[in-house]
Amino acid sequence: MIPIRDTAPCHSKPLATWGIMAVCIIVFVSMKLMPDQLSARLINLYGMVPIRYTNPYYGLPFDGYLSFLTSLFLHGNWLHLIMNMWFLWIFGDNVEDRMGRLPFLIFYLVCGLLATFLQWLFDPNLAIPVVGASGAIAGVLAAYFFLYPLERVVLWVPILFLPIVIHVPAIAFLGLWVLIQLYSATTAMLFGGVAVDVAWWAHLGGFIAGTVLYRLFLRKGPEKNELI
Repeated sequence: MIPIRDTAPCHSKPLATWGIMAVCIIVFVSMKLMPDQLSARLINLYGMVPIRYTNPYYGLPFDGYLSFLTSLFLHGNWLHLIMNMWFLWIFGDNVEDRMGRLPFLIFYLVCGLLATFLQWLFDPNLAIPVVGASGAIAGVLAAYFFLYPLERVVLWVPILFLPIVIHVPAIAFLGLWVLIQLYSATTAMLFGGVAVDVAWWAHLGGFIAGTVLYRLFLRKGPEKNELI
């Protein structure tokens, strides 16, 4: 199921959301234009490599935890970038609308930092960089889940490439998304020998952070259909 759009109205231009997307896209394209060796070096320096903080003798210089922030603006490939930006495009504008631009930006970054921290906590010996905006976006999804639970998410169901489109409540779509992340994270933890290329704990960490923190950033009282 691929989300196409949502039905929640937006009353302001989501400049912070667009700005985050622009930075992520510019950074990704710029790194694609670099020589592969330089690009890989930058990913290792500015991506969050958990073992860097667990084992100081691993070989990467300690960066004062800077990569917990910079990793949020790096992506591994085109699909990774497109999926993250697509979810942010669909759900970010409404959350920004309820928070305001600067509070939304702070909320986004805090969720991303906490998401990356949880990924490090649950996989401290991982020796490859954790990159991507997924954890921060998960925080945005959590805020949307509680602010717009009954708004509809329009989904394309790719069955034999037929144009099958369905409308489901946001609470159902995002609830299923959370269950998938939880299943994948626990499966990866139980079967430690299985190769994992998705930071499932960062997704869950971002969603938990968004659930706990979103009310602190709202600029208006509860609206119709909001979960109290």
